[in-house]
Amino acid sequence: MGETVIGVIGGSGLYEIAGLEDQAWQEIDTPWGKPSDAILTGRIGETRLAFLPRHGRGHRIPPHEINYRANIDALKRLGVTDLISFSACGSFREEMAPGDFVIADQFIDRTIMRKKSFFGTGCVAHVSIAEPTCARLRAVVAELAEASGVRVHRQGTYLTMEGPQFSTLAESRLYRENWGCDIIGMTNMPEAKLAREAELCYATVAMVTDYDSWHHEHGEVDVPSILKVMAANSAHAKAMVAALPSALAAKERPVCPQGCDHALEFAIITAPEARDPAVLAQLDAIAGRVL
Repeated sequence: MGETVIGVIGGSGLYEIAGLEDQAWQEIDTPWGKPSDAILTGRIGETRLAFLPRHGRGHRIPPHEINYRANIDALKRLGVTDLISFSACGSFREEMAPGDFVIADQFIDRTIMRKKSFFGTGCVAHVSIAEPTCARLRAVVAELAEASGVRVHRQGTYLTMEGPQFSTLAESRLYRENWGCDIIGMTNMPEAKLAREAELCYATVAMVTDYDSWHHEHGEVDVPSILKVMAANSAHAKAMVAALPSALAAKERPVCPQGCDHALEFAIITAPEARDPAVLAQLDAIAGRVL
């Protein structure tokens, strides 16, 4: 395999990355439109790193209007191989308290307005997301989170809601009591699905900011409280990002044991003679390896 290139998607607390040299904000054009913002690129030691502000600098874009396809395509074009997502979330579990980090291993997608695939009429593909995050990458980021001093939960089911509103009390109780979800957020789907189609190893670090609306002692979610916890979490997130190169980088990146980096191997089912050339042109970065 080739070189490890680390991608990070996150928020304002990560704009300053310790040890990042040769920094430059790069504007990337994609067939799917513009990503959320320019991408901050550089290197830590010999390892290249690319950081994308998911909501744009200044938090301009709400979760349901993010161009997830452009974001993933842009990172793929920059050579990213391992993608770590940082996001705020609410908790359905007493033990997953505000300030804790959850390394989610499963998702339930309740979004309804978002483009969820790079493929469609003219080139059809079906990838497996039974295991939607990379076990190898999850283990690495869990160790780094623990080393940063934060309390870490190494698994959890993340329900992705559409937003931008928070849950009703009835929804919060449904997700917690009937569906067995552990945390809730607005951004990790279709991000994880698209990362799999792009053959990227993907892991998410969900930073708990609140108890959604189910907790009888904490009441409804409010933005000031969320921002306060997010500010406290940012130091741990920064420490993790700075340590990623030493934890992940190998001159020759090994084949992913879970198969994330060859997810398209047998996924495209449209016959070669039936594939639309215009669609194939859109897929040059995402599926060029198999097309």
